[in-house]
Amino acid sequence: MANLGTDRAAGTGNLPQIDQAPSDFRVSPENYTTVDTLLKANKDFVIPQLVETYGDQGITGFLKLTGAITSGGTSDQIDWWETGRRHAKFDYTTGDIDNTTTTNSITITAGTTENDAFNAAVQKNDVVMDSSTGTRYIVQAGGFGTGTAAPAVLVKLDGTVHSASDYDATSGTWIILGNMYAQGTNQPTAFRESDIFRYKNPFMIVKGRHQVNGSQATNIGWVDTGKGYQWFLYAEQEARKRFEDQREMMLLFGEKRVSAGGSATDLTNELAGSEGYFSAIEDRGIQVQNANANPLDSFAEFDDIIIELDKQGAPAEYAMYLNRKQDLAIDDMLANGIATQVTAGLPGQFGAFQNNADMAVQLGFKSFTRGGYTFHKHDWKLLNDPTLMGASNYVQGAMVPLATVADARSGMKAPALSLYYKEANGYSREMEHWVTGGGVLGHNNNGDEGADVATFHYRSEVALCVRAANQHVMIKG
Repeated sequence: MANLGTDRAAGTGNLPQIDQAPSDFRVSPENYTTVDTLLKANKDFVIPQLVETYGDQGITGFLKLTGAITSGGTSDQIDWWETGRRHAKFDYTTGDIDNTTTTNSITITAGTTENDAFNAAVQKNDVVMDSSTGTRYIVQAGGFGTGTAAPAVLVKLDGTVHSASDYDATSGTWIILGNMYAQGTNQPTAFRESDIFRYKNPFMIVKGRHQVNGSQATNIGWVDTGKGYQWFLYAEQEARKRFEDQREMMLLFGEKRVSAGGSATDLTNELAGSEGYFSAIEDRGIQVQNANANPLDSFAEFDDIIIELDKQGAPAEYAMYLNRKQDLAIDDMLANGIATQVTAGLPGQFGAFQNNADMAVQLGFKSFTRGGYTFHKHDWKLLNDPTLMGASNYVQGAMVPLATVADARSGMKAPALSLYYKEANGYSREMEHWVTGGGVLGHNNNGDEGADVATFHYRSEVALCVRAANQHVMIKG
């Protein structure tokens, strides 16, 4: 038998040379470990339920709870019509009034926007009143006569001598009361056309996506997500809810974009934008401004709002959506000033809830009355979430009329808020959802065989119609 060591040393063997001594391969006790450490035989105690640390974080539902309907649309924008005021008033400043010609009359000079509008709105024999002093005047000459407007000449209706104290010393308002004619005179030559306003709101497209690769789609975890022990199921579910929340926030805070041509309704612009709920109120509604440290917490403040609601011809029932601070302030106000049963027994009190007080309570509303108005208040999770509007003092609440309004053009009645989505021939873009993938989860439709992912897509094309925005209230911080 050949000497292996000799062969290795001589370099004649086929095996590599080993320099270690045989004692180096001796197994010693310190190389052993415990069976528990080696095999990890003790199973981890893992509680499988997923804890919702911040509770239900969904913020959607405002539009549904306020009675907003959903309906299909087949154009790039929605159009609706609203009537204007039946009567008109006109502001003025004393610098726009010429009373130097005679002490018995004043002349509404031309050249300013308000004066020109006033001169075009009145004609001879019209009766107007100064809102501050109550002094009534009759148009002696000028105004809108035979097709053109001229400076209106006013004399006091009672025939007395005019003085500077008969109208406001700095600025005021003219109210058109009516007219007065002598016997045997002709009919008026001018008339006022009724105001009707056309509003437009483009549809907006909101999109979202989520991805999972093939390996993660097959991994099993410790946590039960409610749909199983695969984490991507929960992640996809959260992505969809996040998309729904963001869609609702765009319906609330969206704005129209002014195109290069200067028109906010120019749909040739790549991104026309869309008017959200709060944008509509800021443009045409009632805004209540208060310091964040001092929300609405007194009947005097509510009375001011009620007086404004009266001016706007508002319905008698409102839903109030508030942040927690404003909600508690109203609770304190009611506890200090009104018995808790103030709403009991009033007919029509819970009209928005089928006249059922229990239904209002089940939906989380608390109600009270003031000045003939019924207010159903509800906390608004959107305004409390510290990652959303809870991180801002911009909005503290909204007051939504719970009534239908009539369209000025068609006469049809519809809720104050309407959500429209694009649809045609059975295809709806209200809430689209589809999945593409390179074989992952069985989806082979992304055109790239090498893409080891499944992609979840979300898309919605919607627009909000805020009718009679003048009756809505926005509570600002």
